[in-house]
Amino acid sequence: MRIPRIFTDSPLQVGSQCELDDNAANHVGRVLRMQPGQELRLFNNDGQDYSATITQAGKKNVTVDILAAEENRTESPLGIVLGQTLSKGDRMDYAVQKAVEMGVTTIVPLTTERSEVKLKGDREEKRLRHWQQVAISAAEQCGRARVPDILPVMTVPEWLQYSQTCDLRLVLHHRTEQSLNTLTKPASVALMIGPEGGLSADEITLAEQSGFLPVALGPRVLRTETAPVAAIALCQWLWGDIGN
Repeated sequence: MRIPRIFTDSPLQVGSQCELDDNAANHVGRVLRMQPGQELRLFNNDGQDYSATITQAGKKNVTVDILAAEENRTESPLGIVLGQTLSKGDRMDYAVQKAVEMGVTTIVPLTTERSEVKLKGDREEKRLRHWQQVAISAAEQCGRARVPDILPVMTVPEWLQYSQTCDLRLVLHHRTEQSLNTLTKPASVALMIGPEGGLSADEITLAEQSGFLPVALGPRVLRTETAPVAAIALCQWLWGDIGN
């Protein structure tokens, strides 16, 4: 039987007893309906996986004994920051989930000229919490040691300023002949993904003026939720931990 991996905000220490935070306890006690004596794998963004046994389990409160810790080696040496334009329905969920599985470090939702989704106030906060939970679930499933942060929605100028610390900055643009395999290996990458209708000419120009290189992933036009998965996979193959 597969042992569930659970993310928790709680501090974890071998040999101690730990009460899981509300979200983790709800998942273990209410969703999975686990019982005392069953095993868990816990992680809390410190790079370790912790073996634990449930000592008390209810729908709202779960207590575990931390038995052992093991270094988790699933994090890529390549830092990837994804600027993903907001999209409708479950497309954004898909982009977040798959980007986490592929090893992205940080996800920044973007509002662009042609984006159909506009978020403000309480609605934005609700969606950010939802996407963070999507990221947590994806990290639990794929075995990662760290959950990428989902940052507040940014405009294009805000994103271009935020991403300046990345070694290599790329904007996906199918009307260019520049390909990824011609570029020098970076330590970190910022990827800018447009909406279904693509980024406007002004936005691409602004990105280029901010040091972004336009790159194509082939002759076909990818959907906004497919593009980040393909781009991250290629970056990991070239410079990260997939092709090595």
